[in-house]
Amino acid sequence: MNTVLNHNLFLVKEKLGIFKASNSYDILNPESGEIIMNSTETDLGFFTKMFRFTKYKAMTPFNVQVTATDGKKVVGLKRGVAIFRSDVEVFDEKDRLIGTFKQKFWSMGGKFEIFDKQGKQVCTLQGKWTGWDFKFIKENQEIAQVSKKWAGIGKELFTTADNYILEIKDTVLPDDSVRQLIFAAVLCIDMVLKER
Repeated sequence: MNTVLNHNLFLVKEKLGIFKASNSYDILNPESGEIIMNSTETDLGFFTKMFRFTKYKAMTPFNVQVTATDGKKVVGLKRGVAIFRSDVEVFDEKDRLIGTFKQKFWSMGGKFEIFDKQGKQVCTLQGKWTGWDFKFIKENQEIAQVSKKWAGIGKELFTTADNYILEIKDTVLPDDSVRQLIFAAVLCIDMVLKER
């Protein structure tokens, strides 16, 4: 696992563009403002690009690659066409499956169950229907959260719907593979739940 994921705070900032079909993000250290990772969507076919400009955007497949600033892969996410719910596969830096996300069909605010590669549930990602507030819950304890607000240095960066913060609690140890799944889930929130 890439050591860049041992940070506990990440600012995910969507790159904006006119008439862009693909999603891309800069991931920064919110305390310093330094870019520490990039995320790009690859392998977009003609029909996927076409449907990205319709109300069916949230149903289109995606293949997202996250890399560190040195160009080394950190994590990857793949999903096929999603009709009623999303099932997303997560891969490590060597393209080995490390887990899956399964979207709950009926949930207020959005909910994913997060599984490891053996199919064992690791945690749950639950959102509030009233806004941009998501929590990762494991055994009734919060292990991470995603929100639009952060009280730290650089809070003025959080002025648009395209910026949000991931905070991983100290209870998630460095180099724990759960960090890869938590980080990948943040991109799923934006691409699956917030692109509707």
